[in-house]
Amino acid sequence: MAAHRESNMVKIITACSMLALLAVTPSFATTKPISSIAAIVNDEVITTADVDKEYTQLQKEAEKLPVPERTATRSTALNRLVDRKLVEQKIRELDIKVSDEDVRLAIEDVKKQNNLTQEALEQALAGQGLTVLQYKVQLKEQLERMRLMSQEVRSKIQVGEREISEYYEAHRADYGGSETFHARHIFFKLDPNGSAEQTAKTRKLAEEVLAKARSGENFVDLAKKYSQDPAAAKNGGDLGTFKKSDMLAEIGNTVAAMKPGEVSSLVASPAGLHIIKLEEKSQEKGRPFTEVKESIEEQLYRKKSEDRFNQWVKDLRNAASIDIKQP
Repeated sequence: MAAHRESNMVKIITACSMLALLAVTPSFATTKPISSIAAIVNDEVITTADVDKEYTQLQKEAEKLPVPERTATRSTALNRLVDRKLVEQKIRELDIKVSDEDVRLAIEDVKKQNNLTQEALEQALAGQGLTVLQYKVQLKEQLERMRLMSQEVRSKIQVGEREISEYYEAHRADYGGSETFHARHIFFKLDPNGSAEQTAKTRKLAEEVLAKARSGENFVDLAKKYSQDPAAAKNGGDLGTFKKSDMLAEIGNTVAAMKPGEVSSLVASPAGLHIIKLEEKSQEKGRPFTEVKESIEEQLYRKKSEDRFNQWVKDLRNAASIDIKQP
């Protein structure tokens, strides 16, 4: 299972969490240093040149996001480098190794999944400004991190049957199992061009009828007597069976929050005022649990992994010696 997840996570595109591959080479043409220290993480240095490179990458990633989410700062870039450095140090501490054969098999897996020949892979990498050798270094680092994740995070995560079942029941609509409602209403029309006096008179009547409905008077009889929706009134205000999205948003949202037998407060819509009684609520079957169980388990597992990994990195930070010199 872990090996399967490991191979599936290998991507041709450089992952955002990869370390910068190319070391900064000092220039001997000038006596000025090309970079200064941005941070020291457990006695290991992150330079401002490292931050510059990460910041550039962050800006490229931000360009692909919706405008409101395009936030790229040097502080964010530095924090990513600090987290990456801590993970790198943990890999060395735990002596996690990835062999050349592991990398070769990962490349073969990438080629197979993307239906690529060796030549096509090299062309795809060249399009990203990478050589095969650089890509192998990236894959090795990525596999090391995945093994660290498996050892320190994923091995400690469990997703139980009950948890999967509860998620399925709470998200049936996501699997084609929409809720349906059978309801009645008593409608009071409000003229948008009417006077304040007319509006107040209509609202007062609606409140009086609402009090009658909530005191136990027969809703069907009240609808026939008072409702100004002629088509529904003759059938006791019957709206039939419908999905939430089939109705005005004001009515759909109201019935979705009600229990069968319950009478709503006055509901205002663009047409007027409604008193709604929910007769029945039911759930369409949709895709069966057995069909979606595996995908739900994977989704819950992934979410737990992300949450636990983020907490794990926070714990690493708390235990580390981190000296931020400049963003």
